[in-house]
Amino acid sequence: MCYALGWVTGLIFLLIDKRPWVKFHAAQSIAVFGGLTIIRIGLLFMTHFLGWGIQALLGLLGFVLWIFLMVKAYQHETVRIPIAADIADSIAGK
Repeated sequence: MCYALGWVTGLIFLLIDKRPWVKFHAAQSIAVFGGLTIIRIGLLFMTHFLGWGIQALLGLLGFVLWIFLMVKAYQHETVRIPIAADIADSIAGK
């Protein structure tokens, strides 16, 4: 559920659930989808120069990651996304 609405549900679960496994997935959701959101917002200002293709690729990447991470969390598997997992560890207090 931490990945259901991207960084928003990650933030909610980080605040309300104290289980370490849930806190990690919540923090990773914040790091991955929060990061993608920040990148996409930044690219909105440069769309004229870069075109809409990069926005579309980031949207597709986000969608694929969203499905993949939800399935793996449902299967009780911990997938560590590079960079985001390190950020998640520091947020979750590991």
